[in-house]
Amino acid sequence: MKTLQINTTQNVNIDFTLANEIQRVGAFIIDNIFKIGYLWIIYDFIPSSVVYEIGEDNWSIIAINILISLPAITYSLYFEILLDGQTIGKRILGIKVVNIDGFKPSISDYIIRWILRVVDFNLFFILIVYAYALGVSQYEALISLLFFVGKSIGIISIAVSGKNQRVGDISANTVVISLKDKAMFSQTILENLADNYKPKYSNVIQLSDNDARIIKDTYTIATKERDFKTLIKLRVKIEEVAQIKKSEKESDEEFIQKVLKDYNYYTQNL
Repeated sequence: MKTLQINTTQNVNIDFTLANEIQRVGAFIIDNIFKIGYLWIIYDFIPSSVVYEIGEDNWSIIAINILISLPAITYSLYFEILLDGQTIGKRILGIKVVNIDGFKPSISDYIIRWILRVVDFNLFFILIVYAYALGVSQYEALISLLFFVGKSIGIISIAVSGKNQRVGDISANTVVISLKDKAMFSQTILENLADNYKPKYSNVIQLSDNDARIIKDTYTIATKERDFKTLIKLRVKIEEVAQIKKSEKESDEEFIQKVLKDYNYYTQNL
């Protein structure tokens, strides 16, 4: 099973297990079931005869079909942004898109992955839509063959890539990891930050990755056991080492959470 080794800013290595071909294909199949289900329902309400009546020419018909299919076309982009790197299929199978450095991808990364699905899985999609719009029925067998060849390009890329990346992943600098791995985000110093996240404590850069790991491990255990004395001691130690002061409006838990997020923010953006 392939792994991704992330070297943090303080030269601490963290290993993540990469999602394998079976997981990727499984998520792809599940997602396509939802897409096909949507198209089946929508075209059940909007018969193709209606589309041909509305469209004045072949290009109009193609445009109408694309518009109707838009939710299915943008499915992966929408859900990966909404569900923080996961589609419904990825969530079911416990896999997730992350930046090659282990952090949350940017929206532009998701967009690049989505655009290049045309290369990875839908290389001949435009050709097929155009051919069927023209009524080229005599070439259905060839078109069907091209369709399956186009779908297989992404799978082949994942299989031969050293990091299980398709073309979209390589271009967007992303990988898909398994969340069932021991090195999950909750067990590392890595934190998922919103794109508009605003830090508060700039002095957290005085901490090391090892300090952040100790803080997070201690914080996780203390909050789970409701050990408030340990949280107070941890907060005091952080204030001492990082030379920062908790605001009166923050609880010890909120302060520690903010410190961890701020640390991730500054180490990601330095």
